[in-house]
Amino acid sequence: MFAVLCGGVGAARFLLGAKEVCEADQLKAVVNCGDDIVLHGLHISPDIDTIIYTLSGEINPITGWGLREETWQAMGNLAKLGGKAWFNLGDKDLATHLFRTELLAQGATLTQITAALAEAFGVEIAVLPMSDDRIETRVLLDETALGESGEVGFQEYFVKLQHNVPVKQVRFDGASSAETSPQVVTALKEAEVVVIAPSNPVVSIGPLLALEEIRQAVSKRFSQGRPVVAISPLIGGRAVKGPADRLLSELGAEPSSVGIAKWYEDLIDTLIIDQADSHEAEAVEALGVRCVVTATDMSQPGVAADIAKLAFGL
Repeated sequence: MFAVLCGGVGAARFLLGAKEVCEADQLKAVVNCGDDIVLHGLHISPDIDTIIYTLSGEINPITGWGLREETWQAMGNLAKLGGKAWFNLGDKDLATHLFRTELLAQGATLTQITAALAEAFGVEIAVLPMSDDRIETRVLLDETALGESGEVGFQEYFVKLQHNVPVKQVRFDGASSAETSPQVVTALKEAEVVVIAPSNPVVSIGPLLALEEIRQAVSKRFSQGRPVVAISPLIGGRAVKGPADRLLSELGAEPSSVGIAKWYEDLIDTLIIDQADSHEAEAVEALGVRCVVTATDMSQPGVAADIAKLAFGL
């Protein structure tokens, strides 16, 4: 069995490849929910939904998020009424959030609801929220760039502000007291290999590792010499998607393979990097991390499956 620490798009693409090299019931996806948001009274879990939609083949190929063959009448009407329409929700996608919100109100856990959604979409991989407790990623923006001091929720930074404002600090409210589910703990303990997906290390993997139970489980594996493999989200020092490279720089880390190895210090024994960064392999290994160089652009056919083989040691 293999456990994967996941953000959204990059992790979803990796999981698609992983399905090609091992049985779906051998995969456990532990997913970030620090960027969950409540809008219009609805609980929205962007990373969880992106993974479920991608694995089911229902992801919108045009936007890269939401559902295929989507319409936008509800948001269009909301905008006409002067409501908050900066976070675009498709008409079909709304059903997911209505379903989740209703079940939460009835006392179901996010883990139970996610399992029900995965089953409804025909997803055989276990999709496990990192916690059933509320954790919120908060972003402190550079007031000199913003014109005023500003702390916002992650989705306001990422979607409303288009992640174009420099960041001074990122924190994860609620993480210090939150608990993870028994399913997650078991997955991390029993996995043959734990893989950190090629997701943003700051705001996608960061919330997962901010949970003491998850960090301790991964750290214990590392100290015992059990495999923990990270896949760099950077190619040529640049993020494939999103602001990972800029966030690393803004927070004082190096946006490079070496920087990723240092970010996951004392947690990983192996880092998979792209061929464009092969010149950094020696420096990565000087940190005591085995470095594997391969093609990592998962938009290309077969690449995700090849990476999964390397990560899982198959």
